[in-house]
Amino acid sequence: MADDDMTIAAEVRSTFGKGAARKLRAAGKTPAVIYGHGTDPQHVALPAHELQLLLRKANAVLDLDIEGTSQLALVKDVQKDPVRQIIEHIDLIVIRKGEKVQVEVAIHVAGEPVAGTVAELDAKTLLLEVEATNIPESVTVDVEGLEAGTHVLAKDVPLPKGATLITDEETLVIAVSVPSEQDLGDSESSETEAEPAAEAAAE
Repeated sequence: MADDDMTIAAEVRSTFGKGAARKLRAAGKTPAVIYGHGTDPQHVALPAHELQLLLRKANAVLDLDIEGTSQLALVKDVQKDPVRQIIEHIDLIVIRKGEKVQVEVAIHVAGEPVAGTVAELDAKTLLLEVEATNIPESVTVDVEGLEAGTHVLAKDVPLPKGATLITDEETLVIAVSVPSEQDLGDSESSETEAEPAAEAAAE
């Protein structure tokens, strides 16, 4: 079941279009549509501030209180104003307890590789199949002590209990390498070039 703190009141709305959506947002509400499981799309309005706080969590599952009826829904798409970053509209998918869904889960890197090397994250997320009501916020890859040349593939990433990897097993997730001399040289040359320029400016 969704966490208690993920419960949010949803009002059924009967007016549509850009004008109606603007009025909703002006009243501190966000238009949303709920669909899935063969049901007709249901249009609702959610309290904007409360919704913004709940959506800080990736792959949020909301427990919608639709005029007294509880409905679990997974956040599928969020449309934001590119300038003000205000949520303009969200799409929600109906889910049921025990059902499995496929979601992109962020990869978190922990630890430090051997001194003088760097761990480069090649894939930022993994596609997993998990229980809809138990979606992990992230999966962790420990790179502590890994040596140059080490490759961590998708199949090597520890998954939470009950999760199934959908991403190709051979997908490169992390590569440990020694920074090339060219990379180091570029930063040094830019510093030495900056010195004469600074001296010329002083003169």
